[in-house]
Amino acid sequence: MDIEGAVTGSDGRSNNNRPGRLRILLVEDDPQALATTIEALEALGHFTAGTSSAEVARARFLDGAFDVLITDLNLPGLSGSELADEISRHATQPLQVIFATGKPRPPGSTALWLQKPYLLEDLARALDEAASRLCAPGNDTACDLA
Repeated sequence: MDIEGAVTGSDGRSNNNRPGRLRILLVEDDPQALATTIEALEALGHFTAGTSSAEVARARFLDGAFDVLITDLNLPGLSGSELADEISRHATQPLQVIFATGKPRPPGSTALWLQKPYLLEDLARALDEAASRLCAPGNDTACDLA
């Protein structure tokens, strides 16, 4: 994923039009993909915490601390979909989930989906959609994205 020059204009200012800084929990078992995605998310201006294990993410998840969970579907042990289900069941604050996987989105699914390999633009688009869903009517408190 090439992030150089993709997030700043010639004047050095951000050229993204995101509604604000998202707090993202990233779960990816491939160390290189984890590091690269964290770098990309931070370059896009978001706070990011990453781990390679769904079990660690579940144990460290604090309700209200994150706006978005980005998780690989095919993780060793607890899968990404199982992690998302468990966290969503216990969350009292709005949380958007983006699944990152090499598999295509299932027909009829409304889940946010990043099909690997993805570009920085694809990641930014998925985050824009997650932010839009967070700011939908009924989720007003989540729109205080600084």
